[in-house]
Amino acid sequence: MPDRFIEVSLDKRGVSCTAKLLDDRAPITCAAVWDALPLGGDVYHAKYARNEIYALIPPFAPQEPPLENPTITPIPGDLCYFTFSDTQLATSSYGYEAAAEQRGNEAAHAGRNTVIDLALFYERNNLLINGDAGWVPGIVWGQVVEGLDGMAEACQDLWRAGALGESLNFRRA
Repeated sequence: MPDRFIEVSLDKRGVSCTAKLLDDRAPITCAAVWDALPLGGDVYHAKYARNEIYALIPPFAPQEPPLENPTITPIPGDLCYFTFSDTQLATSSYGYEAAAEQRGNEAAHAGRNTVIDLALFYERNNLLINGDAGWVPGIVWGQVVEGLDGMAEACQDLWRAGALGESLNFRRA
């Protein structure tokens, strides 16, 4: 199979990077994501994992991928896939309900039995542990091959200036 690439973007900030799908390491996840593109939604900056931005989106795979190519220590440029149940994200400590109230709509995961978290890790020293749940392994399904420095600067701006009104999007390149 020839290499496949996607564009990952923060549209409001006008920044993007290119990632290569890791079809050899996470073939089921890569196929599910590729077939569902374009994907995206409101962007969030991680509270627990550290240098991560992500979007919560409805399930899109015919069947959820198994935990292939797992990690709890993603490196800069890793794209990760997480599956969460509605109860895993229901505590107020995550802040989704407050953000939704400010926008006048429901939380990103409200009413869904399952929510998918598509994430980009932009810097080192990440550890996927959560105070409520413990270890949270993710599937590494892509690796940024171009534009990570500019994306990392935009992610730092998200952290400092806020994410309100920004979206994280994944498209075929």
